[in-house]
Amino acid sequence: MPGFGSFTEHGPSGNGLRIAETRVASSGMGLCNTASRLRRIAVSVTAVTAVLASAGCGSLGFVGRSQAKDIAQVNVSSPELRDGKPLPREYSCHGNQGSPPLRWSSRPLPQAKSIAIVVDSHATSESAVHWVLYDIPATTTELGPDAAADPPEGSRQAKVTSGRTGYDAPCEDQGNYRFSVYTLSGKVDLGPDAELSEILKEIAHLTIARGRLTAVNIE
Repeated sequence: MPGFGSFTEHGPSGNGLRIAETRVASSGMGLCNTASRLRRIAVSVTAVTAVLASAGCGSLGFVGRSQAKDIAQVNVSSPELRDGKPLPREYSCHGNQGSPPLRWSSRPLPQAKSIAIVVDSHATSESAVHWVLYDIPATTTELGPDAAADPPEGSRQAKVTSGRTGYDAPCEDQGNYRFSVYTLSGKVDLGPDAELSEILKEIAHLTIARGRLTAVNIE
């Protein structure tokens, strides 16, 4: 079994989201600016939650072409994470290891053009998207620890619920943390300023196979 680097390639083959309490200046202008910023955050959160709300097997609400397709199964595993077991603390915000290593496999899919990883959570007090890594080369079958810091060549990362780009490690001790892998029939053809909700919808639109691991709570 190959050791884990950042990634390995093989040959051909919404409503519950919290907005942190914000202290604002007593001036009317400060209050107006803050209210405007919070409204923009709320709109963004609502859009992302709408995409996730209709989730079935995977993290995304599958729309468009993917609804009419036979979606193949992706088998997802990790040497550090077991389905239904707690997320090791070092891969949460209490640790410093970044994202856990992941492996995946599926039946041969000649139409596969790229891979996407989505990490989202449904915790006691909030729901959030913690990581979106997409346009991963289709021949990639694993990611090493902290892949957000050294992603596969050509891949891109979205700005997630918190506003951070990359892996935003979860903090809530109680919750379900879903590590989903999607095989796509193309690349996500969106510009660098695309909103998270747009990216998730495009991933859903292109999905031809999917699978996930779910961690329950944090150690």
